[in-house]
This record gives sequence, structure tokens and C-alpha cells, in this order.
Amino acid sequence: MTELSNRHLAELAPSLLLQRAVDGDSQAFRLLVQPYLPMMRAYAIRLTGNSADADDALQDSLLQAWQKLDTLQDPAQFKSWVMKLTGRKSIDLLRKRKPNADIDDYHHLSDGSASPEDLAMSRSEIDTLSQALKKLPVDQQQVWIMREYGACSYQEIAQSLGMSTPSVRGKLARARATLLEEMEGKN
Repeated sequence: MTELSNRHLAELAPSLLLQRAVDGDSQAFRLLVQPYLPMMRAYAIRLTGNSADADDALQDSLLQAWQKLDTLQDPAQFKSWVMKLTGRKSIDLLRKRKPNADIDDYHHLSDGSASPEDLAMSRSEIDTLSQALKKLPVDQQQVWIMREYGACSYQEIAQSLGMSTPSVRGKLARARATLLEEMEGKN
């Protein structure tokens, strides 16, 4: 494909890119997912706890998106669809590889604006939260991370984890209560 046709392809509406990708155009698929890759990767890192697992989950998500693209009914739902795939693949990977999510790998505090004391306090709070998260049952960890860091709706979490919405609400409430107690030192 020439650079001119690449530029032309990039200017197509997402619905046309989607149709071209469904028809097997890998360049159209790449252009379709490219704006969402940083968000998908960040979400996978939040769920898996590290870059290596996140990259594996992202690769699996993209492969499934390519294979199942023809099942997407509404092109306007593409972003939420790929984010759900990313969440599912991240959780699947967690279930296979490790029982505890670790939030340490994706918190970077040194942006230069905080004092050393503030950095130490923030680091201490993150360490406490990380340790408290590790004490939660895996399902509560997953629900809490998806809701608090992934900003997923209760329905999205329920669908991704294969549980009912009331169950998600209950697990999240228990996780929040336990984390609050741990963070306040009231265990």
C-alpha cells in the first residue's frame, strides 16, 4: 500500500474502517485500534499488575478482536468492545498465572512536583494499599481493580467475571470495607 493510500485509509470514518477490517484489511484494523492501544495497555497493566502480563493480555485481546470483528454490531461501540476484551483477557491471564494483583508496578510518583516527604507518604500509602489488596480474595481484588482503576460499570464487571451484578456490588462493598479497615489500621 502506498503512503497516499495509507493517508486516505486513515481519513476514513471508523465505520468504513471497521467494514474494511471485517473484509480482511489488516491496515484498516491497525488504524481502527491504534487510538485505543495506550488506553487498552494502561487498563491491562492496572488489571494484571505488570507490563509483561499486560502486553500478553493486550496481544490476546487484539487477536480476539481481529478474529471476532464481524460480531460487532455497532461501530460506535468499538472502544467499549475492545476495552471489554482487554479486561476479559487480563482477568483470564490473572487466573492462569497468579492469584494476587500487585498495584506497585503501575504507580509512578516522581513527576518532579512532589517533595521527598510527600513522595515517601504517597509511597507508604501505595504500599499499604498494595498489601491490603493482596489480602483480599481474588474475586474481590478483581472487582475492586476493575471498578476503581478500570472505571468499569457493574454490568461490565459482572459480564467479564461471569457473575451477577448484585454479586459484583456485594464483593465491591466487602472489598472497600476491608481496604478501608486495613488503610486505617483497624484490622
